[in-house]
Amino acid sequence: MAEFSVSAKPVTEQLPPQDTSNNTWALCSLTTLFFMWGFITCLNDILIPYLKGAFELSYTQAMLIQFCFFSAYFIVSIPAGNLVARIGYQKGIVTGLSIAACGCLLFYPAASMEVYLLFLIALFVLAAGITILQVSANPFVSVLGPVKTAPSRLTMTQAFNSLGTTLAPFFGAYLIFSGAEITPESGSSAVQLPYLLLAAALLLLAGIFAKLTLPNLGTVKQNTANYADALKFSHLKLGAIAIFLYVGAEVAIGSFLVSYLNDPTIAGLTEAEASRLIAYYWGGAMIGRFVGAIVMQHISAGKVLAFNAVAAIVLLLLTIFSSGDIAKWSVLAIGLFNSIMFPTIFSLAISGLGQHASRGSGVLCLAIVGGAIVPLLQGVMADAIGLQLAFFLPLLCYIYIAFYGVKGSVPTQVEGVKE
Repeated sequence: MAEFSVSAKPVTEQLPPQDTSNNTWALCSLTTLFFMWGFITCLNDILIPYLKGAFELSYTQAMLIQFCFFSAYFIVSIPAGNLVARIGYQKGIVTGLSIAACGCLLFYPAASMEVYLLFLIALFVLAAGITILQVSANPFVSVLGPVKTAPSRLTMTQAFNSLGTTLAPFFGAYLIFSGAEITPESGSSAVQLPYLLLAAALLLLAGIFAKLTLPNLGTVKQNTANYADALKFSHLKLGAIAIFLYVGAEVAIGSFLVSYLNDPTIAGLTEAEASRLIAYYWGGAMIGRFVGAIVMQHISAGKVLAFNAVAAIVLLLLTIFSSGDIAKWSVLAIGLFNSIMFPTIFSLAISGLGQHASRGSGVLCLAIVGGAIVPLLQGVMADAIGLQLAFFLPLLCYIYIAFYGVKGSVPTQVEGVKE
């Protein structure tokens, strides 16, 4: 989940890389942003079981956390691109960090007043800031060096994003759960300190980026291609569905991990123990990304995508029909096979789009809203048929992803539409 990157492409063409010689410090500074938004996004997986216990929520109500968070990607991404086009990328970074910090600060009154709705509002504000931040930060990574090394720079920054998702569970388990089980009598005050610390870190970064001298990316050239022409490419439309389902499945699985591992009929772990194990889920995604990058130099991306989807299906079947250590490690191992899915689907979907690639990228970024919808639907299923059987929903998502890897991703030629 946390590796998802929204770019400015929905609104503008990417700017040509610049010949810069002294960009090491700027790149290191930008890398901290990737770490931070991965870290913050993954904390939702700890927040869900915590607030579920504190407010006696149903699974459906608890999944409103992811609904509010990921709906911001859908609602804010294009307006964010327009904003950044007007104020510039560096000011966009500062704005995104500041808004995200405000979202973190809202957790304090939400916990003091013990109002669940305020937590949801805080999460939306936080996610809106992260969306603006991503729209602003991604172009810098591409231009801080030669064109041929841009992919390696993006891989490196994404690795730090994954590092954030791997470390966040330990942070959340220690400061939020503190080894205790959460009940309505416990209240929701345990989230105040962690999110105050995050707000302070975000404001510190905003101050640093306000003072930094970063490369001037120049003016933004508007893209003349339109969404209607881009959507005539079937592999893009099918790819958007695949992104929707993939993000939804990955976020849903991560969101239910603590509750699943806490279930006495499955693993029977305490919430604190289960929270720490989330690091294996996201850490597997970090490792798998590097392994997948090597494998795809020799095997086509579509085949690798299909193989990983089938592996996830097998692991989900074990998750649904087993218990104990088999169930525990099966569900955690899914992260390893999730690793390459988002970037692979993304690249396959925009392959051969030519001048329509930027609009296609915009469509795919909007499809990230699957992270809001699928977990909510799985919450409804968990309340109706039980938590374990509800994992059939992400299983269906991976079946479609396997189809996309084998057949749906084949580039199509569209008559009358110039590439």
